[in-house]
Amino acid sequence: MRRNSMVVVAGRVGIAVLGFGMVAFAANKEKVVYNFTGGNDGGIPASTLTFDRLGNAYGTAVVGGANGFGAVYELSPTKSGQWKQATLYSFTGGADGKNPYGGVTLDAKGNIYGTTVAGGSGGSCAGDGCGVVYELSPFRGGWSQTVLYNFTGANDGFGPGGPVVFDKHGNLYGTTPDGGAHAFGVVYELIAKKNGHWTQKVLHAFTGGNDGSTGSLGPLLIDKAGNVYGVAELGGVHSAGTVFKLAPKSGGKWQFTTIYGFLGEPDAGSPYGGLNADAKGNLYGTTYYGGSNGVGAVFKLTLSNGKYKESVLYSFKASNDGNGPLSTLVFNRAGDFYGTDSAGGDPGCGCGAIFKLSPASGGKWNETVVHNFKGNPDGAYSNYGVTIDAKGDLFGVTALGGNQNQGAVYELTP
Repeated sequence: MRRNSMVVVAGRVGIAVLGFGMVAFAANKEKVVYNFTGGNDGGIPASTLTFDRLGNAYGTAVVGGANGFGAVYELSPTKSGQWKQATLYSFTGGADGKNPYGGVTLDAKGNIYGTTVAGGSGGSCAGDGCGVVYELSPFRGGWSQTVLYNFTGANDGFGPGGPVVFDKHGNLYGTTPDGGAHAFGVVYELIAKKNGHWTQKVLHAFTGGNDGSTGSLGPLLIDKAGNVYGVAELGGVHSAGTVFKLAPKSGGKWQFTTIYGFLGEPDAGSPYGGLNADAKGNLYGTTYYGGSNGVGAVFKLTLSNGKYKESVLYSFKASNDGNGPLSTLVFNRAGDFYGTDSAGGDPGCGCGAIFKLSPASGGKWNETVVHNFKGNPDGAYSNYGVTIDAKGDLFGVTALGGNQNQGAVYELTP
């Protein structure tokens, strides 16, 4: 399955140059707060972290757990400044799902939602189950798992490898990279019913044409009006991926619009992470390829009179600044962006980097290397990006590296 090959993307290593001059490095303090062992705690934690209101962090590990098929975990801060890890659920690889990717989403009651790329009882895809959407709920001092939906590999898609997001009505939205009416993935909605059951509805089946193909690693973005925004990794008018919008219409229908079709080098190309938006409705994201050097870019879609104009804010260099970003960008309170690269960075490792983009005069942006990963002890391949906590510190997860080479959770203090 495609997602299983996306745990780590092979990197490209080069010499350091910055888009507006020499590479800048910020004085930031990075520390590992947890090293995965690949045992009951899980391994290869290819995900983001999600924080609750108490400051506890939640994520997913692709493998490991009690049964070897992945786990959902919690990290809780202690008074001593350390973090305590707890495995909330270990997947069995059967009807409950197998290999969770992308992290989790929390509701107001503290229930946890996520997806697995395989397992489930909906059908056989690539010799395995087709994946599930699941819920974890507190139960008698532990956690109870419920499968909300089993993908079948037919028109409903299969192999969801990214998180789900809620709308204001409590419905869930996500994408799949495969399956659907045209076999290029789908955008789906899970509708909550009063009896506790959920029904799945396909909002759009990618055709592989101008609308794009292959749902992304990152989350969908939902605005106040209920419009759904996302990216397709491939397809589009130039075969370099797309940005799309789904607008709700009367009668439960949805209107799909391709906002932008990437051109590839020197424009951006092949977006994998999700989108973020500013207060004006402008959209921001990263692409794995494209940019002036062909190894990834940060882009902006500026909204004006109901239309979007695309611009590349930064092109990576395949050097110490990193390359091949897969991450969803996040804002800090000052209006800077943070993201991660899947490769490049430290020449001795090529294990990726954390970067920062800050607005400069004349509409330009300055890029700063916040941290270059070295594999051991700080981790390698933080593909999904960072989360900013209430104090403004950055937290993220590496899929590999750490002292057991099974991945690590890190904290970075700007």
